[in-house]
Amino acid sequence: MSPETAKARETKTKLLEGALRTLTEQGIAKTSARTVAAAAGVNQALVFYHFGTVDELLAAACRYGAEQAVARYRERLAAVTSLSELLAVGREIHEHERDGGHVALLGQLLAGAPTHAALGPATAAGLRLWIAEIEQVLTRLLAATPVAEFVDPAGLARAVAASFVGIELYEGADEEGARAALEALDQLAALVAALEELGPVAQRAVRHRL
Repeated sequence: MSPETAKARETKTKLLEGALRTLTEQGIAKTSARTVAAAAGVNQALVFYHFGTVDELLAAACRYGAEQAVARYRERLAAVTSLSELLAVGREIHEHERDGGHVALLGQLLAGAPTHAALGPATAAGLRLWIAEIEQVLTRLLAATPVAEFVDPAGLARAVAASFVGIELYEGADEEGARAALEALDQLAALVAALEELGPVAQRAVRHRL
């Protein structure tokens, strides 16, 4: 790798991280080539040199942020052995991402999607990364349960992801309500765990009723 290429990659990474930081700290309305460049510590012209437009930079930053976040938790998710543990890990991720400002970032990305054409598809692509990870876990966990043949892991993964996105945004307005929603998900996990503990005859009866 030539020094020029290495430097270009370093500059692009600085701009991606600067864009995420600017969105989180200043909001979509105040995110511009100037504010991103200032956060990245580089010349403003480099925004356009490397990404063409501010919107394309923001879209790339959205994808970059999602890839980094999913990578942080991939091993943890792969080690999950039950639905209740999956929800516990989800709570941990939620708290960590909230404390790191990433929930606020998601809110800004969703708010900016209607007026920044590139943001909608990029945000959706980022969410699909999470959905793919969750789907793998659900496919593995549900395989041994009585409900396996009645549940679509891909659809359920989207529902879980959508629930957590909604809870993350809802928490800003009603923290107690968001906590109650998480507890309701815990109750569903407990119900499935109880089904797993049924004997073969009882499990067949459950399948028949479903």
